[in-house]
Amino acid sequence: MEAILTTTNPFKITHHHHHHHHHHNNNNQSFSSNATLPSLSLKPLPLSLTFKVTNTYTWRYSSSHSLRISASSQAAPTSLETSTSSAIPTEMKAWVYGDYGGVDVLKFDSKVSVPEVKEDQVLVKVVAAALNPVDGKRRLGKFKATDSPLPTVPGYDIAGVVVKVGSQVKTLKEGDEVYGDINEKALEFPKQFGSLAEYTAVEEKLLALKPKNLDFIQAASLPLAIETAYEGLERTGFSAGKSILVLGGAGGVGSLVIQLAKEVFGASKVAATSSTGKLDFLKSLGVDLAIDYTKENFEDLPEKFDVVAM
Repeated sequence: MEAILTTTNPFKITHHHHHHHHHHNNNNQSFSSNATLPSLSLKPLPLSLTFKVTNTYTWRYSSSHSLRISASSQAAPTSLETSTSSAIPTEMKAWVYGDYGGVDVLKFDSKVSVPEVKEDQVLVKVVAAALNPVDGKRRLGKFKATDSPLPTVPGYDIAGVVVKVGSQVKTLKEGDEVYGDINEKALEFPKQFGSLAEYTAVEEKLLALKPKNLDFIQAASLPLAIETAYEGLERTGFSAGKSILVLGGAGGVGSLVIQLAKEVFGASKVAATSSTGKLDFLKSLGVDLAIDYTKENFEDLPEKFDVVAM
């Protein structure tokens, strides 16, 4: 599922139904460039959001809990340093590559320096990390002109525990369980020390508290994909009462587009395509019309949709 969303009124689509998930490789990160997690946008959202991550798990975020504000005054930076420095090593294990190329450039290194924490950052002990297509493109050197310098510890998505906070950090504190995409802009100077490591330093504003009913692995799977889905829907001007057709609805981004459209944006109708074996999964996500693309061509549908997401 590539994150390319097209607004239509009414919609005419060109013919490429069977291979949508392989097309437009250069663009599939285009919606994640400036996004932060929905729970970090400080606009209060009017409703309680529920996302199904699999058939079994849901997470709920309500705007009243989007930030945990501490009433006590911030401790002096010096005491923060001393309270945790003994527990945090100076070196860590990480995956690193020193040259662009295929998978063979990736090396496991047990003596990588633990990153320094800037004043607006926290140091996160990584419990789980997730990979995205952008990680592979970056390693191949597809956007080396705007990449951070080599050697690189790859990885954007994390879930973990805050073990140290910078002097200007306002709400997060040691021990907080957090998740997020550590790079504010996917293609412009992503961090040299990414998520495939024991520790990573990340700006407080890019993290949210991990929902209690998600484990670390589930939480780590969400950030970049849900940013892509959310920002894509925002950019098309999607809103309550509109209809949407999601091509490849069973994939990572597609399954989140379906849930956001339905539960957050108030879609009047959600249709989605998948292969035969995944139709039940689509229905479990709340799809109104599940289309088997191996048996029917969505272009032959009698109705038109306000937005088509591919």
